[in-house]
Amino acid sequence: MIPIKTLSLALALTFAAPLAALAQKLPLGDISAYLNELQTARGEFTQINDDGSISTGTIYIKRPGKVRFEYNPPEEALVVAGSNTVVIYDNKSNQPPETYPLSRTPLSIILARQVDLGRANMATGHSYDGTATIVTAQDPENPQYGNIQLKFTANPVELRQWVINDGNGSQTTVVLGDLARGGNLPNSLFDVGSPGSVNR
Repeated sequence: MIPIKTLSLALALTFAAPLAALAQKLPLGDISAYLNELQTARGEFTQINDDGSISTGTIYIKRPGKVRFEYNPPEEALVVAGSNTVVIYDNKSNQPPETYPLSRTPLSIILARQVDLGRANMATGHSYDGTATIVTAQDPENPQYGNIQLKFTANPVELRQWVINDGNGSQTTVVLGDLARGGNLPNSLFDVGSPGSVNR
């Protein structure tokens, strides 16, 4: 017969385990607050493209509305978002740069002036995988533009990865290195009409 004390301890541990996991899941309000406090940041990234190819580079973020991806060689690409526009430059292509309204990309959700993941129908998924909180979000008014799946670790809250599922069915994963937050990033970095040199 199992002693009462042992049984009680076993039951306590059984119930404590899921509660501990639950405690690690970051609330949407905490994640929204983190994103709203993220004004400028810079770091390395690894991008896994829809075709399985991998690219690396440096990302610059300046909220609201600005981001710049500088790709390392052998890539000759640059992606700049600013002035409510996303421009994709590819020096290997003879075609002019591709241009999209920022509002039509899921990235606009985290670059918004005020992020509120608790807004009705914005967060379509909110889970914890044992190491990170995963939030899937979309523009409630334009779900046809796709969604972004964000991965955050806690203590302190840090954005580690996102997966963009665009409206055309393609998927792009960006894994972030440690972001250096704060500091001044000149607006010229995000000038969509004059992108400057790659890897400056």
